[in-house]
Amino acid sequence: MSGGVDSSVAAWLLLQQGYDVQGLFMSNWDEDESGYCTAAADYQDARTVCSQLGIPLHKVSFAGEYRERVFSYFLEEYRAGRTPNPDVLCNREIKFGVCFDYARRLGADWVATGHYARVTHGERPRLLKGLDPDKDQSYFLHAMPAASLARTLFPIGDRRKDEIRRIARELTLPVFDKKDSTGICFIGERPFAEFLSQYLPAQPGDIQTPEGHKVGRHQGLMYYTLGQRQGLRIGGRSDAGDAPWYVAGKDLERNVLLVVQGHDHPALLSDRLLASQLEWVAGAPPAGRFRCQAKVRYRQADQACEVQVLTDSAGRRLEVRFETPQRAVTPGQYVVFYDGEECLGGGVIESTDRQSGSRPPAAAERVA
Repeated sequence: MSGGVDSSVAAWLLLQQGYDVQGLFMSNWDEDESGYCTAAADYQDARTVCSQLGIPLHKVSFAGEYRERVFSYFLEEYRAGRTPNPDVLCNREIKFGVCFDYARRLGADWVATGHYARVTHGERPRLLKGLDPDKDQSYFLHAMPAASLARTLFPIGDRRKDEIRRIARELTLPVFDKKDSTGICFIGERPFAEFLSQYLPAQPGDIQTPEGHKVGRHQGLMYYTLGQRQGLRIGGRSDAGDAPWYVAGKDLERNVLLVVQGHDHPALLSDRLLASQLEWVAGAPPAGRFRCQAKVRYRQADQACEVQVLTDSAGRRLEVRFETPQRAVTPGQYVVFYDGEECLGGGVIESTDRQSGSRPPAAAERVA
């Protein structure tokens, strides 16, 4: 129970199906006085909903586990110049890791959440996309342990968001119009640069074109991601056209942010990528080379690709070749694979290759 509308309606739906339901609230970030961490208010919302539904509510904190297993990785990735996605790791390590184990120790036969995804339970569990294409969260769930998925329910996965809000309104649940959380998992919505600077020292440097022309100054490479347009503070240059500027790469050795002009500049496009830290819902990938669809970011439309499983001195990795060049593929983010509605698994994007004819990316981003 997060204190939001999705988990609240999920609990009610389970009650209607005859389950003996108990709520579990996690507060996994040390409280602060900044006003950005909403755990206290969310807990009160969860208490109110559980009281209205007539179910008990447990409260637990895995703040130590979160810092060790998720937040430390988050900082390491930014320190290395990549852009991590902590939500995937948070689901695997916390929600469906230590929290799942805790719920089972409480005596739970099943663990349910308000995620927009579906699961089928047979000889092995299969993770499917949520019915609502605008809310499908299977991308963030692809790395959850198979043992957890086998005992997990997603009660709202076959419904659309507007129906969930309608149910909550009809039940007069106080969270029926509560806005969706869009901040960092368990940390909340806050000024990102200010937050990150508390843990990593900023190192300002030059902004340059791939040809080496200086066009501005950046505040620290960790604050920028590939494809970013806003916040570059480049404009009105007499030696450049009117097209907007976009982040195209990071040169860590020189502490230089590389930028290009034009939304579809070739330097922003990638034909292939390498991925590591692989997780498969079935426990193993399809054998050898296979075709499927992939997403390199949340809410992206499925992209046709060919995947080759590699095993070399660097360990098990994947090479992914796309039928259509992909824009702003970002090391540190996840590539997630699908066979139609079924989520197969995914991995962390390690490096990319750019379209032929464009300047090669910095060494840290080039496919080996």
